[in-house]
Amino acid sequence: MARKAKEKQPPKALACGMLRDGKRILFLVRTDARGIERLELPCTEVRGAEDAVGRLASEFMRQTGIDAEVLGVEAEKRYNAGSRRRKKWVQCLVFGMRAKSARARPSPEFSGFRWLAVEDAKKEKLGRKAEWVAKA
Repeated sequence: MARKAKEKQPPKALACGMLRDGKRILFLVRTDARGIERLELPCTEVRGAEDAVGRLASEFMRQTGIDAEVLGVEAEKRYNAGSRRRKKWVQCLVFGMRAKSARARPSPEFSGFRWLAVEDAKKEKLGRKAEWVAKA
């Protein structure tokens, strides 16, 4: 019973990893059941007293296949962890990432990846966890 209540609680923050290649940023592409492609950044929800940096490093490796080092926080934004009707705003921490090799091998949950400038990404359809990019 307590486990279900804990799962319904919103996360404390959303940690996103931004790997740059010049002016371009690595975005993952997720295709939904209707065939619509949406761009996302590698990210993870941080709950309770979890280590955001350690969790982001492991999730970045799992999602992209790139062994990257987490640098510092580049931006602080807001993320709606609730629904569109009942909003629950939490902090979104955007960490800079650095990697020796930027050859991406996305996990099976993603259909691919794209390197895009922020201006180009704003014109594309964004996933729910990357909506803050349109306001950046």
